[in-house]
Amino acid sequence: MEEKIRSPIVVLLGHVDAGKTTLADKIRGTAVALKMEPGFLTQATGCSFIPLELIKKICGSLLEKLKIELEVPGLLLIDCPGHAAFMGMRKRGGNISDLAILVVDVMEGFQEQTDESLKILKEYKTPFVVAATKIDKLPGWFPYPGSSFSETFQKQREDVKEELDKKVYRIVAQLVERGFQAERFDKVEDFTRQVAIIPVSSITGEGLQDLLLVLIGLAQHFLKGKLTLSNVSRGTILEVVETKGFGHTIDVILYDGCIHRGDYLVIGGKEPVVTRIKAILLPRPAQELRVEKQFQQVEEAYAAIGVKIVAPGLENVVAGSPLMAVKEEKDVEEVKRLVQKEVEEVEFTRDVDGVVIKADTLGSLEAMIKILSEEGVEIKKAEVGLVNKEDVVKSQTSSELRRAILAFNVKAPEEIKILAKDLGVTIFESNIIYRLVESYREWYKAKKEEIRRAKMEKLVWPAKIKLLPGYVFRASKPAIVGIEVLVGCIKSGVRLVRKDGKEVGTIKEIQKEGKTIPEARTGDKVAISMEEPTIGRQIEEGDILYAYLPESSVNAWLSEFKDQLTEEELKVIEEFKQTQA
Repeated sequence: MEEKIRSPIVVLLGHVDAGKTTLADKIRGTAVALKMEPGFLTQATGCSFIPLELIKKICGSLLEKLKIELEVPGLLLIDCPGHAAFMGMRKRGGNISDLAILVVDVMEGFQEQTDESLKILKEYKTPFVVAATKIDKLPGWFPYPGSSFSETFQKQREDVKEELDKKVYRIVAQLVERGFQAERFDKVEDFTRQVAIIPVSSITGEGLQDLLLVLIGLAQHFLKGKLTLSNVSRGTILEVVETKGFGHTIDVILYDGCIHRGDYLVIGGKEPVVTRIKAILLPRPAQELRVEKQFQQVEEAYAAIGVKIVAPGLENVVAGSPLMAVKEEKDVEEVKRLVQKEVEEVEFTRDVDGVVIKADTLGSLEAMIKILSEEGVEIKKAEVGLVNKEDVVKSQTSSELRRAILAFNVKAPEEIKILAKDLGVTIFESNIIYRLVESYREWYKAKKEEIRRAKMEKLVWPAKIKLLPGYVFRASKPAIVGIEVLVGCIKSGVRLVRKDGKEVGTIKEIQKEGKTIPEARTGDKVAISMEEPTIGRQIEEGDILYAYLPESSVNAWLSEFKDQLTEEELKVIEEFKQTQA
């Protein structure tokens, strides 16, 4: 029996207004961007199956010219609102997407979210091409709608060609800076080593043929063997929605196998959901799953495809959850075990000194675990859902530097924030994962320094002082004498010793110009008072005295805080140690 090949899953990523939806829209030949997007910005994950017939129609003459044989049944195109959606589309051990299109506005080059998208593609090792959009915005550009890039480029004026080259090579340079070799697609020598940049216009369709053919070419050459359908049906949930006439339904990306009406469906979560498929609803070819109104009921659906599944008991299902389907009831328990194992790899509680992390989906939770683990951050608890009281209490048991909750794409209710503040737990919230990790990293660094400073403040600072001749203000009870701090720092409460190691007393007060001060440092001339000694007996004018350093202070200075001392202060420690010998 001939092996069935599935469609590659292609995700569109990029900066918020780089033109992802408009590009997907041009490929689909629909008007999603104009019909339903507030401000033209995607609000939910879009999923469209682009059949081979449509690809052939778009590529037309270029396909004949290049004599390319298309083997895949089409492309499953996923338009993400942001990186959260991309990370939500997980499968065990990675992301469901086979390829990605990183959309870059050719007029702007790399922007903040371009970088974030690139980091995520790098994390998941997802092969990608760059669609350099908005070439029609170049000054002097003359459009040839629907043309291949080489056709339209050859017909442009020389100065316009030069300007486009300049813009494209800015993107090449930006990719090189970030560790990727890149080239304009028609100059690429090795697609396994170089990122292909395809200049396109989502408005005129110029370069669209080239983009699709590069994607198909990459899929057919470099995903060989990875696109064969297995006997196991697996998917991930994009959204749980109420559908008129059907109640709660799930929008699913089926990334492997085949599902049938009547199959047993096992969905992972805190409590796995076991149900049966009542109906499989397919959007029309090239239409987007989330906005489609005219669904076709089918008996079966093959991966890779976006489908709406109707089944009872879907109310508490969470987006990003894994699912598997089986024909026989006897297989349900084994599948349940597999699905729960997949969930438990991501959701866990451990007895370690670590942070608590919360996220909106299993996929984004997994991405957070991956990134924090690479940063060397231990995780005490990882869970999907809102930040709750249990999370705060759990976090409080960690050490000061790990007493933090990182909440990705989920909020902490106000009463929970108040509790966290009372218990000394810091909550970080963001819908951009790298910003979240960066905020924690900066807080950690500042907190570590604060703890270090606090610890250092408790140490006795090395000090060497001289009793100034002619500045005895009182001989005893208390002795008050003028001194100069030769090296280091003295504070009230510091004990003083002579060169022979004999302890002479404790500094009660330090005064300068008649005012009490907390400390005196190298070069300061101040008056100190001590209850214990009598000047002329235990100490004399001109004597050199040292701050008494407990062993714990000596060890801490030399092992942890050596960088905070001057060479002279380090010498004073050695001199003090000689007084104790």
